[in-house]
Amino acid sequence: MKKIALGICSLSLMALTYSCHSDTTEQTQETAATTEEPQVKVPSFSADNAYNHVATQVAMGPRTPGSESQLKCAAWMQEQLKQYCDTVYRQETQVTAGDKKTKLRCINIIGSIRPQAKRRILFLAHWDSRPWADQDVTDKDKPVDAADDGASGVGVLIELANVLKSQPPGNPDLGVDILLTDVEDYGKSEWGDNSYALGTQYWAQHPHVPGYKAEGGILLDMVGGRNARFPLEGNSQKFAAGLQKEVWTAASQAGYSSYFVYENGGTITDDHVPVNEIIKIPTIDIIHLPAGSATGFPPHWHTHNDNMNVIDKATLKAVGQTLLQFLYEQ
Repeated sequence: MKKIALGICSLSLMALTYSCHSDTTEQTQETAATTEEPQVKVPSFSADNAYNHVATQVAMGPRTPGSESQLKCAAWMQEQLKQYCDTVYRQETQVTAGDKKTKLRCINIIGSIRPQAKRRILFLAHWDSRPWADQDVTDKDKPVDAADDGASGVGVLIELANVLKSQPPGNPDLGVDILLTDVEDYGKSEWGDNSYALGTQYWAQHPHVPGYKAEGGILLDMVGGRNARFPLEGNSQKFAAGLQKEVWTAASQAGYSSYFVYENGGTITDDHVPVNEIIKIPTIDIIHLPAGSATGFPPHWHTHNDNMNVIDKATLKAVGQTLLQFLYEQ
């Protein structure tokens, strides 16, 4: 992904207060009963399982287009989703890199839960590894492990599917789609913004179901790093401010407001942009954007330090539990 602009400012939250007057105790009790919201039972998200899913991907080696690791990881993700989803789709195609010459094998894996449901929520994450460690000081031309920038989002979403299989949300009219996209990180600044997110661009133009629509989408990118900070990303605010607020509210309800901060972050060109612009699904980006970073991203971004040493179960838990809180509130 590519940083476009930075901006930090504090946001204030408005609380709605009200008062009521009643003449009798009976009336007061009746009012309290009618205004009390039902408690939603949200299942627990296993950070251990998510961590193991991240480690499994990293152990395969860098999942770069055209590699054996790409084929191995695609098959593994497909088998994982088959265990938890009602229907699994595999899109295998060829895309052209930003240099306008290189042809790249691209494999998108999609798992659908309750495919018959009219109301749908889309979750997505890219799973490929960057072929170049361009932000490192050594071995810049070698691929990265992409533990955080790639595998972490996939690990969270596979465990999310596991929870949904074992403890389905109470609303039978709500369906979930999990999109694991390829060839996100083959882009370069000199090739332009459209050189990124090639797998998602393909899916947005050729969705797994003709005419596919969802109420909203949630992208996970770099969601496993230690001391992660998820501010309000700019394109998310532009295209899906309401959904963004719902998710950050869910994070607060789940007890993770220290991760999901109410501050404006940078504006990022990421997989959520083609989902918003091409297929017109309002989609947000949950992405680690540390304050005071020279690049806008964590220090391991696009370096060989993006390995299992940066993955923290506490962060995986915060993200996964927030998603469950959001879903089960629906």
